[in-house]
Amino acid sequence: MLDIKFIRENKDIVKEGAKKKHIEVDIDELLSVDEKRLALLSRVEFLRGEQNKVSVSMGSKLSDAARGQLIEEMKLVKEELKEKEEELRETIKTWQNLMLQVPNIPDISVPEGESDSDNQEVKKWGDITTFNFEPKDHIEIMTNLKMVDFDRGVKVHGFRGYFLLGDGARLSMAIWNYALDFFSQKGFTPIIPPIIVNKEIFFGTGYLPQGEDDLYKTQDGDFLAGTAEVPLMGFHSGEILNKDELPKKYLGFSPCYRREAGSHNKDVKGLIRVQEFYKFEQVILCEASHAESVRYHEELNRNIEEFTESLGIPYHTVANCGGDLGMGQVKKYDVELWVPKENKYREIGSASYFHDFQTRRLNIRYKDQDGKSRYVHSLNSTAIPTPRILVSLVENFQQADGTIRVPEVLQKYLGKEIIS
Repeated sequence: MLDIKFIRENKDIVKEGAKKKHIEVDIDELLSVDEKRLALLSRVEFLRGEQNKVSVSMGSKLSDAARGQLIEEMKLVKEELKEKEEELRETIKTWQNLMLQVPNIPDISVPEGESDSDNQEVKKWGDITTFNFEPKDHIEIMTNLKMVDFDRGVKVHGFRGYFLLGDGARLSMAIWNYALDFFSQKGFTPIIPPIIVNKEIFFGTGYLPQGEDDLYKTQDGDFLAGTAEVPLMGFHSGEILNKDELPKKYLGFSPCYRREAGSHNKDVKGLIRVQEFYKFEQVILCEASHAESVRYHEELNRNIEEFTESLGIPYHTVANCGGDLGMGQVKKYDVELWVPKENKYREIGSASYFHDFQTRRLNIRYKDQDGKSRYVHSLNSTAIPTPRILVSLVENFQQADGTIRVPEVLQKYLGKEIIS
Protein backbone atom coordinates (compact mmCIF):
# COMPACT_ATOMS: atom_id res chain seq x y z
CA MET A 1 0.00 0.00 0.00
CA LEU A 2 1.28 3.44 -0.88
CA ASP A 3 1.24 6.28 1.65
CA ILE A 4 -1.88 8.44 1.06
CA LYS A 5 0.24 11.54 1.62
CA PHE A 6 2.56 10.42 -1.19
CA ILE A 7 -0.45 9.79 -3.44
CA ARG A 8 -1.84 13.28 -2.73
CA GLU A 9 1.48 14.95 -3.50
CA ASN A 10 2.40 12.79 -6.51
CA LYS A 11 -0.89 11.83 -8.13
CA ASP A 12 0.46 12.13 -11.68
CA ILE A 13 3.38 9.79 -10.88
CA VAL A 14 0.98 7.28 -9.31
CA LYS A 15 -1.28 7.47 -12.37
CA GLU A 16 1.66 6.87 -14.70
CA GLY A 17 2.79 3.93 -12.58
CA ALA A 18 -0.63 2.31 -12.82
CA LYS A 19 -0.68 2.98 -16.56
CA LYS A 20 2.71 1.30 -16.99
CA LYS A 21 1.41 -1.75 -15.13
CA HIS A 22 -1.80 -1.72 -17.22
CA ILE A 23 -3.86 -1.58 -14.02
CA GLU A 24 -7.05 0.49 -13.98
CA VAL A 25 -7.57 2.58 -10.87
CA ASP A 26 -9.33 5.93 -10.40
CA ILE A 27 -6.86 8.08 -8.45
CA ASP A 28 -9.06 11.16 -8.73
CA GLU A 29 -11.95 9.29 -7.09
CA LEU A 30 -9.63 8.11 -4.33
CA LEU A 31 -8.47 11.66 -3.62
CA SER A 32 -12.06 12.91 -3.63
CA VAL A 33 -13.05 10.24 -1.11
CA ASP A 34 -9.93 11.06 0.89
CA GLU A 35 -10.98 14.73 1.12
CA LYS A 36 -14.41 13.65 2.31
CA ARG A 37 -12.83 11.29 4.86
CA LEU A 38 -10.65 14.05 6.28
CA ALA A 39 -13.56 16.52 6.44
CA LEU A 40 -15.76 13.99 8.22
CA LEU A 41 -12.95 13.07 10.58
CA SER A 42 -12.48 16.72 11.45
CA ARG A 43 -16.20 17.19 12.04
CA VAL A 44 -16.45 14.06 14.20
CA GLU A 45 -13.50 15.16 16.33
CA PHE A 46 -15.08 18.63 16.72
CA LEU A 47 -18.43 17.16 17.79
CA ARG A 48 -16.76 14.83 20.26
CA GLY A 49 -14.97 17.84 21.70
CA GLU A 50 -18.28 19.71 22.03
CA GLN A 51 -19.81 16.68 23.71
CA ASN A 52 -16.96 16.59 26.22
CA LYS A 53 -17.36 20.32 26.93
CA VAL A 54 -21.07 19.87 27.62
CA SER A 55 -20.36 16.89 29.90
CA VAL A 56 -17.91 19.02 31.91
CA SER A 57 -20.39 21.92 32.09
CA MET A 58 -23.13 19.61 33.34
CA GLY A 59 -20.97 18.83 36.35
CA SER A 60 -20.86 22.48 37.45
CA LYS A 61 -23.52 24.46 39.32
CA LEU A 62 -26.13 25.57 36.78
CA SER A 63 -29.61 26.95 36.92
CA ASP A 64 -32.40 24.63 35.81
CA ALA A 65 -32.93 26.73 32.67
CA ALA A 66 -29.25 26.61 31.75
CA ARG A 67 -29.11 22.87 32.42
CA GLY A 68 -32.17 22.32 30.27
CA GLN A 69 -30.65 24.32 27.42
CA LEU A 70 -27.43 22.27 27.63
CA ILE A 71 -29.40 19.03 27.54
CA GLU A 72 -31.15 20.16 24.35
CA GLU A 73 -27.83 21.19 22.81
CA MET A 74 -26.41 17.83 23.88
CA LYS A 75 -29.18 15.99 22.02
CA LEU A 76 -28.45 17.89 18.81
CA VAL A 77 -24.73 17.24 19.10
CA LYS A 78 -25.32 13.56 19.87
CA GLU A 79 -27.63 13.12 16.89
CA GLU A 80 -25.23 14.80 14.48
CA LEU A 81 -22.28 12.87 15.92
CA LYS A 82 -24.06 9.57 15.41
CA GLU A 83 -24.89 10.51 11.82
CA LYS A 84 -21.35 11.69 11.02
CA GLU A 85 -19.70 8.66 12.65
CA GLU A 86 -21.77 6.32 10.51
CA GLU A 87 -20.99 8.36 7.40
CA LEU A 88 -17.30 8.29 8.35
CA ARG A 89 -17.35 4.50 8.78
CA GLU A 90 -18.84 4.00 5.31
CA THR A 91 -16.43 6.53 3.78
CA ILE A 92 -13.45 4.79 5.36
CA LYS A 93 -14.62 1.46 3.91
CA THR A 94 -14.77 3.02 0.44
CA TRP A 95 -11.41 4.72 0.99
CA GLN A 96 -9.74 1.49 2.13
CA ASN A 97 -11.12 -0.41 -0.87
CA LEU A 98 -9.78 2.23 -3.26
CA MET A 99 -6.40 2.29 -1.48
CA LEU A 100 -6.06 -1.48 -1.98
CA GLN A 101 -6.50 -0.97 -5.73
CA VAL A 102 -3.56 1.44 -6.08
CA PRO A 103 -0.49 -0.40 -7.42
CA ASN A 104 3.08 0.27 -6.41
CA ILE A 105 5.11 2.43 -8.81
CA PRO A 106 7.44 0.42 -11.07
CA ASP A 107 11.10 1.33 -11.29
CA ILE A 108 12.15 3.49 -14.23
CA SER A 109 14.25 0.57 -15.54
CA VAL A 110 11.18 -1.68 -15.92
CA PRO A 111 10.51 -2.30 -19.66
CA GLU A 112 7.27 -1.17 -21.27
CA GLY A 113 4.89 -3.95 -22.25
CA GLU A 114 1.53 -5.60 -21.69
CA SER A 115 2.39 -9.26 -20.99
CA ASP A 116 5.21 -11.76 -20.44
CA SER A 117 5.80 -11.81 -24.20
CA ASP A 118 7.19 -8.27 -23.79
CA ASN A 119 9.73 -9.21 -21.09
CA GLN A 120 13.31 -8.40 -22.04
CA GLU A 121 16.20 -10.84 -21.87
CA VAL A 122 19.05 -9.44 -19.77
CA LYS A 123 21.25 -12.52 -19.50
CA LYS A 124 21.78 -15.94 -21.07
CA TRP A 125 23.88 -18.74 -19.56
CA GLY A 126 24.96 -22.10 -20.94
CA ASP A 127 24.82 -23.65 -24.37
CA ILE A 128 21.49 -24.97 -25.58
CA THR A 129 21.48 -28.74 -25.03
CA THR A 130 21.86 -30.77 -28.20
CA PHE A 131 21.43 -34.53 -28.70
CA ASN A 132 22.57 -37.10 -31.28
CA PHE A 133 19.19 -38.82 -30.83
CA GLU A 134 15.54 -37.77 -30.77
CA PRO A 135 14.96 -36.41 -27.24
CA LYS A 136 11.88 -37.29 -25.21
CA ASP A 137 9.85 -35.01 -22.96
CA HIS A 138 9.91 -35.36 -19.17
CA ILE A 139 6.53 -37.08 -19.13
CA GLU A 140 7.73 -40.00 -21.27
CA ILE A 141 11.17 -40.22 -19.63
CA MET A 142 9.88 -40.22 -16.05
CA THR A 143 6.95 -42.53 -16.82
CA ASN A 144 9.28 -45.08 -18.46
CA LEU A 145 11.60 -44.96 -15.42
CA LYS A 146 8.65 -45.28 -13.03
CA MET A 147 9.47 -41.90 -11.48
CA VAL A 148 5.96 -40.48 -11.89
CA ASP A 149 2.38 -41.70 -12.30
CA PHE A 150 0.02 -39.15 -13.82
CA ASP A 151 -2.92 -41.50 -14.41
CA ARG A 152 -3.23 -42.45 -10.75
CA GLY A 153 -2.54 -38.84 -9.80
CA VAL A 154 -5.57 -37.73 -11.80
CA LYS A 155 -7.63 -40.57 -10.31
CA VAL A 156 -6.82 -39.46 -6.76
CA HIS A 157 -6.44 -35.66 -7.09
CA GLY A 158 -8.13 -34.75 -10.36
CA PHE A 159 -6.82 -32.43 -13.04
CA ARG A 160 -3.04 -31.90 -12.73
CA GLY A 161 -2.69 -34.69 -10.18
CA TYR A 162 0.55 -36.67 -9.99
CA PHE A 163 2.44 -39.20 -7.87
CA LEU A 164 6.23 -38.98 -7.67
CA LEU A 165 7.56 -42.52 -7.27
CA GLY A 166 10.90 -44.11 -6.44
CA ASP A 167 13.71 -42.07 -7.94
CA GLY A 168 11.24 -39.28 -8.76
CA ALA A 169 10.65 -38.79 -5.04
CA ARG A 170 14.33 -39.37 -4.19
CA LEU A 171 15.49 -36.84 -6.77
CA SER A 172 13.11 -34.22 -5.34
CA MET A 173 14.43 -34.86 -1.84
CA ALA A 174 18.01 -34.67 -3.10
CA ILE A 175 17.24 -31.23 -4.57
CA TRP A 176 15.66 -30.13 -1.27
CA ASN A 177 18.71 -31.19 0.73
CA TYR A 178 21.12 -29.58 -1.71
CA ALA A 179 19.04 -26.36 -1.75
CA LEU A 180 19.03 -26.26 2.05
CA ASP A 181 22.82 -26.46 2.13
CA PHE A 182 23.30 -24.05 -0.79
CA PHE A 183 21.05 -21.24 0.45
CA SER A 184 22.00 -21.66 4.12
CA GLN A 185 25.57 -20.82 3.06
CA LYS A 186 24.17 -17.55 1.70
CA GLY A 187 23.20 -16.50 5.22
CA PHE A 188 19.51 -17.45 5.17
CA THR A 189 17.77 -18.85 8.25
CA PRO A 190 15.65 -21.91 7.35
CA ILE A 191 11.99 -21.77 8.40
CA ILE A 192 9.13 -24.22 7.92
CA PRO A 193 6.07 -21.93 8.22
CA PRO A 194 2.34 -22.63 8.53
CA ILE A 195 0.74 -22.69 5.10
CA ILE A 196 -2.87 -22.17 6.25
CA VAL A 197 -2.84 -18.39 6.67
CA ASN A 198 -5.49 -15.85 7.66
CA LYS A 199 -6.79 -13.42 5.09
CA GLU A 200 -5.25 -10.36 6.77
CA ILE A 201 -1.77 -11.60 5.86
CA PHE A 202 -2.88 -12.22 2.26
CA PHE A 203 -4.16 -8.64 2.11
CA GLY A 204 -0.87 -7.51 3.64
CA THR A 205 1.25 -9.24 1.02
CA GLY A 206 -0.98 -8.04 -1.83
CA TYR A 207 -2.42 -11.42 -2.89
CA LEU A 208 -5.88 -10.19 -1.90
CA PRO A 209 -8.23 -8.88 -3.06
CA GLN A 210 -7.09 -9.25 -6.69
CA GLY A 211 -5.78 -12.84 -6.59
CA GLU A 212 -8.53 -14.68 -4.75
CA ASP A 213 -9.53 -16.81 -7.77
CA ASP A 214 -6.15 -18.54 -7.65
CA LEU A 215 -6.31 -19.40 -3.93
CA TYR A 216 -7.72 -22.41 -2.08
CA LYS A 217 -9.97 -21.39 0.82
CA THR A 218 -10.70 -23.29 4.02
CA GLN A 219 -14.10 -23.69 5.72
CA ASP A 220 -12.96 -21.17 8.35
CA GLY A 221 -12.26 -18.42 5.82
CA ASP A 222 -8.48 -18.82 5.85
CA PHE A 223 -6.45 -19.56 2.71
CA LEU A 224 -3.76 -22.03 1.63
CA ALA A 225 -0.67 -20.08 0.58
CA GLY A 226 0.81 -20.52 -2.87
CA THR A 227 4.25 -19.54 -1.58
CA ALA A 228 6.07 -19.37 1.77
CA GLU A 229 6.45 -15.63 1.12
CA VAL A 230 2.98 -15.09 2.59
CA PRO A 231 3.49 -16.61 6.08
CA LEU A 232 7.10 -15.39 6.22
CA MET A 233 5.93 -11.81 5.67
CA GLY A 234 3.37 -12.34 8.42
CA PHE A 235 6.12 -13.52 10.80
CA HIS A 236 7.00 -9.95 11.87
CA SER A 237 3.62 -8.29 11.20
CA GLY A 238 2.80 -5.60 13.75
CA GLU A 239 6.37 -5.56 15.10
CA ILE A 240 9.04 -2.89 15.50
CA LEU A 241 12.39 -4.47 14.65
CA ASN A 242 15.84 -3.60 15.89
CA LYS A 243 17.74 -1.76 13.13
CA ASP A 244 20.91 -3.63 14.05
CA GLU A 245 19.19 -6.93 13.18
CA LEU A 246 18.53 -5.88 9.58
CA PRO A 247 18.62 -7.38 7.08
CA LYS A 248 16.47 -10.36 8.07
CA LYS A 249 17.11 -13.20 5.61
CA TYR A 250 14.75 -16.18 5.69
CA LEU A 251 14.57 -19.38 3.65
CA GLY A 252 11.06 -20.79 3.81
CA PHE A 253 10.26 -24.38 2.84
CA SER A 254 6.63 -25.37 2.43
CA PRO A 255 3.99 -27.12 0.40
CA CYS A 256 2.30 -24.63 -1.93
CA TYR A 257 -1.23 -24.59 -3.33
CA ARG A 258 -2.44 -22.75 -6.42
CA ARG A 259 -5.61 -23.33 -8.34
CA GLU A 260 -3.94 -22.28 -11.61
CA ALA A 261 -7.36 -21.06 -12.67
CA GLY A 262 -6.24 -19.10 -15.75
CA SER A 263 -7.25 -20.46 -19.13
CA HIS A 264 -3.69 -19.84 -20.39
CA ASN A 265 -2.58 -22.84 -18.32
CA LYS A 266 -4.89 -25.44 -19.87
CA ASP A 267 -2.46 -26.49 -22.59
CA VAL A 268 0.45 -27.06 -20.18
CA LYS A 269 1.04 -30.75 -19.44
CA GLY A 270 3.12 -32.74 -17.00
CA LEU A 271 4.82 -31.16 -13.99
CA ILE A 272 4.97 -27.55 -15.16
CA ARG A 273 1.84 -26.02 -13.62
CA VAL A 274 0.61 -28.40 -10.95
CA GLN A 275 -1.76 -27.28 -8.20
CA GLU A 276 0.25 -28.55 -5.22
CA PHE A 277 4.02 -28.58 -5.00
CA TYR A 278 6.97 -27.80 -2.72
CA LYS A 279 9.15 -24.75 -2.81
CA PHE A 280 12.04 -23.03 -1.09
CA GLU A 281 11.47 -19.26 -0.95
CA GLN A 282 13.93 -16.47 -0.10
CA VAL A 283 12.62 -13.45 1.85
CA ILE A 284 14.60 -10.39 2.92
CA LEU A 285 13.57 -7.48 5.15
CA CYS A 286 16.00 -4.56 4.96
CA GLU A 287 16.31 -0.86 5.78
CA ALA A 288 14.07 1.65 4.01
CA SER A 289 16.55 2.43 1.27
CA HIS A 290 16.02 2.15 -2.48
CA ALA A 291 19.72 1.43 -2.96
CA GLU A 292 19.55 -1.40 -0.40
CA SER A 293 16.46 -2.86 -2.08
CA VAL A 294 18.15 -2.82 -5.48
CA ARG A 295 21.30 -4.44 -4.06
CA TYR A 296 19.43 -7.25 -2.34
CA HIS A 297 17.20 -7.75 -5.38
CA GLU A 298 20.25 -8.42 -7.52
CA GLU A 299 21.62 -10.72 -4.79
CA LEU A 300 18.42 -12.77 -4.58
CA ASN A 301 18.23 -13.19 -8.32
CA ARG A 302 21.89 -14.13 -8.52
CA ASN A 303 21.29 -16.83 -5.93
CA ILE A 304 18.78 -18.55 -8.25
CA GLU A 305 21.16 -18.18 -11.17
CA GLU A 306 24.09 -19.66 -9.24
CA PHE A 307 21.97 -22.59 -8.06
CA THR A 308 20.90 -23.27 -11.66
CA GLU A 309 24.47 -22.99 -12.92
CA SER A 310 25.64 -25.47 -10.30
CA LEU A 311 23.16 -27.97 -11.73
CA GLY A 312 24.42 -27.28 -15.24
CA ILE A 313 21.04 -26.35 -16.74
CA PRO A 314 20.99 -23.66 -19.49
CA TYR A 315 18.88 -20.62 -18.58
CA HIS A 316 18.20 -17.01 -19.36
CA THR A 317 17.04 -14.15 -17.14
CA VAL A 318 14.40 -11.64 -18.20
CA ALA A 319 13.36 -8.28 -16.77
CA ASN A 320 9.58 -8.30 -16.47
CA CYS A 321 7.71 -5.56 -18.30
CA GLY A 322 5.20 -3.27 -16.57
CA GLY A 323 2.19 -5.35 -17.60
CA ASP A 324 3.76 -8.50 -16.12
CA LEU A 325 4.31 -7.00 -12.66
CA GLY A 326 2.05 -7.64 -9.69
CA MET A 327 0.32 -4.96 -7.65
CA GLY A 328 3.15 -4.48 -5.18
CA GLN A 329 6.23 -5.19 -7.23
CA VAL A 330 8.65 -2.38 -8.07
CA LYS A 331 10.75 -4.62 -10.29
CA LYS A 332 10.95 -8.33 -11.05
CA TYR A 333 13.29 -10.76 -12.76
CA ASP A 334 12.28 -14.19 -14.02
CA VAL A 335 14.85 -16.97 -14.40
CA GLU A 336 13.74 -19.38 -17.11
CA LEU A 337 15.28 -22.82 -17.74
CA TRP A 338 15.75 -24.45 -21.12
CA VAL A 339 13.23 -27.22 -21.89
CA PRO A 340 14.67 -29.19 -24.84
CA LYS A 341 11.56 -30.99 -26.06
CA GLU A 342 9.55 -27.76 -26.14
CA ASN A 343 12.53 -25.89 -27.59
CA LYS A 344 11.88 -22.95 -25.27
CA TYR A 345 12.69 -21.47 -21.87
CA ARG A 346 10.21 -21.86 -19.00
CA GLU A 347 10.12 -19.93 -15.73
CA ILE A 348 11.65 -21.60 -12.68
CA GLY A 349 11.66 -18.62 -10.31
CA SER A 350 11.08 -14.90 -9.83
CA ALA A 351 12.86 -12.27 -7.75
CA SER A 352 10.98 -9.08 -6.74
CA TYR A 353 11.28 -6.07 -4.50
CA PHE A 354 8.42 -4.01 -3.06
CA HIS A 355 9.86 -1.06 -1.08
CA ASP A 356 7.37 -0.60 1.83
CA PHE A 357 4.24 -1.64 -0.11
CA GLN A 358 3.79 -4.87 1.89
CA THR A 359 5.29 -3.74 5.19
CA ARG A 360 3.04 -0.68 5.37
CA ARG A 361 0.02 -3.00 5.12
CA LEU A 362 1.55 -5.45 7.61
CA ASN A 363 2.89 -2.68 9.90
CA ILE A 364 6.49 -3.93 10.06
CA ARG A 365 8.77 -1.10 11.19
CA TYR A 366 12.13 -0.25 12.70
CA LYS A 367 13.64 2.79 14.41
CA ASP A 368 16.33 4.58 12.38
CA GLN A 369 19.42 6.27 13.85
CA ASP A 370 17.37 9.38 14.64
CA GLY A 371 14.75 7.36 16.49
CA LYS A 372 12.22 7.84 13.69
CA SER A 373 9.89 4.95 12.95
CA ARG A 374 10.32 3.64 9.38
CA TYR A 375 8.68 0.82 7.45
CA VAL A 376 11.21 -1.82 6.40
CA HIS A 377 11.58 -2.77 2.75
CA SER A 378 10.67 -6.30 1.64
CA LEU A 379 11.99 -8.56 -1.10
CA ASN A 380 11.31 -12.14 -2.07
CA SER A 381 12.52 -14.67 -4.57
CA THR A 382 12.06 -18.30 -5.43
CA ALA A 383 14.95 -20.47 -4.32
CA ILE A 384 13.79 -23.61 -6.10
CA PRO A 385 10.41 -25.29 -6.75
CA THR A 386 9.77 -29.00 -7.07
CA PRO A 387 8.59 -30.80 -9.07
CA ARG A 388 8.91 -28.11 -11.78
CA ILE A 389 12.73 -28.19 -11.68
CA LEU A 390 12.51 -31.88 -12.67
CA VAL A 391 11.14 -30.91 -16.10
CA SER A 392 14.33 -29.19 -17.26
CA LEU A 393 16.68 -31.39 -15.27
CA VAL A 394 15.32 -34.65 -16.67
CA GLU A 395 15.07 -33.41 -20.25
CA ASN A 396 18.53 -31.81 -20.35
CA PHE A 397 20.27 -34.80 -18.73
CA GLN A 398 18.47 -37.59 -20.62
CA GLN A 399 20.58 -40.15 -22.45
CA ALA A 400 20.00 -42.18 -25.60
CA ASP A 401 19.19 -45.36 -23.67
CA GLY A 402 16.40 -43.60 -21.73
CA THR A 403 18.41 -43.16 -18.52
CA ILE A 404 19.13 -39.85 -16.80
CA ARG A 405 22.59 -38.62 -15.88
CA VAL A 406 22.46 -37.08 -12.39
CA PRO A 407 24.09 -33.61 -12.07
CA GLU A 408 27.35 -33.93 -10.14
CA VAL A 409 26.24 -31.70 -7.24
CA LEU A 410 23.24 -33.96 -6.58
CA GLN A 411 25.02 -37.30 -6.74
CA LYS A 412 26.03 -37.39 -3.06
CA TYR A 413 22.45 -36.54 -2.04
CA LEU A 414 20.86 -39.11 -4.36
CA GLY A 415 23.55 -41.77 -3.94
CA LYS A 416 23.87 -42.57 -7.64
CA GLU A 417 25.20 -41.14 -10.89
CA ILE A 418 22.58 -42.59 -13.24
CA ILE A 419 18.81 -43.01 -12.90
CA SER A 420 17.84 -46.14 -14.78
